[in-house]
Amino acid sequence: MHASAPHSQATAAERPVPQALLDALAQRFGTQYSTALAVREQHGRDEGSIQAPPPAAVVFAESTQDVQDAVRLAAQYSVPVIPYGAGSSLEGHLLAVQGGISIDVGRMNRVLSIDAEDLTVTVQPGITRKQLNDAIKDTGLFFPIDPGADASIGGMAATRASGTNAVRYGTMRENVLALELVTASGESIRTGTRAKKSSAGYDLTRLIVGSEGTLGIITEVTVRLFPLPEAVSAAVCSFPSIEAAVRTVIQTIQLGVPIARCELIDAHSVRAVNRHSKLSLREEPMLLMEFHGSPASVQEQAETVQDIAQEFGGNAFEWASTPEERTRLWTARHNAYFAAMQSRPGCKAITTDACVPISRLADCLLDSVAEADASGLPYFLVGHVGDGNFHFGYLIDPAIPEERERAERLNHQLVARALRLAGTCTGEHGVGIHKMGFLRDEAGDGAIAMMRAIKQALDPQNILNPGKIFH
Repeated sequence: MHASAPHSQATAAERPVPQALLDALAQRFGTQYSTALAVREQHGRDEGSIQAPPPAAVVFAESTQDVQDAVRLAAQYSVPVIPYGAGSSLEGHLLAVQGGISIDVGRMNRVLSIDAEDLTVTVQPGITRKQLNDAIKDTGLFFPIDPGADASIGGMAATRASGTNAVRYGTMRENVLALELVTASGESIRTGTRAKKSSAGYDLTRLIVGSEGTLGIITEVTVRLFPLPEAVSAAVCSFPSIEAAVRTVIQTIQLGVPIARCELIDAHSVRAVNRHSKLSLREEPMLLMEFHGSPASVQEQAETVQDIAQEFGGNAFEWASTPEERTRLWTARHNAYFAAMQSRPGCKAITTDACVPISRLADCLLDSVAEADASGLPYFLVGHVGDGNFHFGYLIDPAIPEERERAERLNHQLVARALRLAGTCTGEHGVGIHKMGFLRDEAGDGAIAMMRAIKQALDPQNILNPGKIFH
């Protein structure tokens, strides 16, 4: 396997930021501009473990014109620009590895139009998924993509995010219809329309979704909405082993049960979640499931899955039927990462998010669990296993280099296994810095060369979030 990028410290040739550019930005943006160290440091780190120097300055964009002006000024001096949304990424996407200016779009957080009859909404990139759902709650519709963190919609589009609902509703790839973006020259262009399908030219929307800010800075997003289901029911079910839980999931999906969410939580994670969220869940491998539809269809789905679970030794379902109970359960699941981090104070997490075809899920997971157990490192395992996606987090002491090396070795072995089983190195986090070597293993030199050619054509000065996805 190719060596991946450095993990503890991002290293790349840092480009100087001329004082003339800083002066020009200060003059143009006034109070929307900062070079304060605390502000720069906040915009120079994400939720991952990679470290890099902070950007030279931060521009707080409030309009598409602001983004255009900032990019045009940076382009005059060939200085990198790095888009910043909510800062919740895990793979170093927003780090200024070659220096440059951070463009924070968090203030661009308005809903621009709600087209309820067409089941679409157009928003600015800084709005978060929770803010969006709050804004449309009176329409009877909702936006289902739920990566756990309260990420910005622009960032979710840029990283092709998904999350717990993807098994039923798809990922950002399927749910972004149109974009407005600012190119490397500072031009504003639009891709796609609100129509559900099109055969008009290159699919630029799909090219930008998942490009991690390396081809343009997103300034508007049009996404699909879905009717709120008539009935929703959630349940937890404990199992004697991870294998039993995974076999239940595989059979559920292969039978075509339209389950909305299906999350695996290992015993380590359940233990951490219980402490963090003050719950009393059985500290065994567990599936957390949710069913959407009419009352009759929800009941039918639930009964089918209960029958399957019993075949594999699943304990009696515990139901969470009220919105408050469901919210508590899903909040606990979404806090699993932070709960695990608290279980080893001062630790860092080396995370991965491989995804494999559902038929190979048991093979990939069980071998990876065996390796993690043998390593002696504390770890946690959670997964959106309904679509074959899972996350390991290896908890390391950052002061012990050998622990980081062991965790990275486990990560490499897991990704190599996923690729052998026709899977991918990242189901939803994106490549960023951490997975550049893995992407080469997955895609091959020819595909990387094509990506590099696209990048060169659209960003000849290499100023849009350089040092990400590939070298």
